[in-house]
Amino acid sequence: MVVIRLSRGGSKGRPFFNIVVADKRVRRDGRFIERLGFYNPSAKGAEEELRIAQDRLTYWKGVGAQPSPTVDRLIKQAAKKAA
Repeated sequence: MVVIRLSRGGSKGRPFFNIVVADKRVRRDGRFIERLGFYNPSAKGAEEELRIAQDRLTYWKGVGAQPSPTVDRLIKQAAKKAA
């Protein structure tokens, strides 16, 4: 099964997450199929907090990829921000 989930990066105490499409059996920060965007929870000021490639997200959901609950929340947050 293919999932859309977060992959952690950044340094200790300063997380940065990539939104990736990966096989469910692969570890969290391991191999992934495609990077769809990022989420920076510690963004300040003019820094961009969230970016998702909507066209690729629509494609992957169309072929059956399931978003994790956290990614689902971020997708809704991005849609509200865009509207």
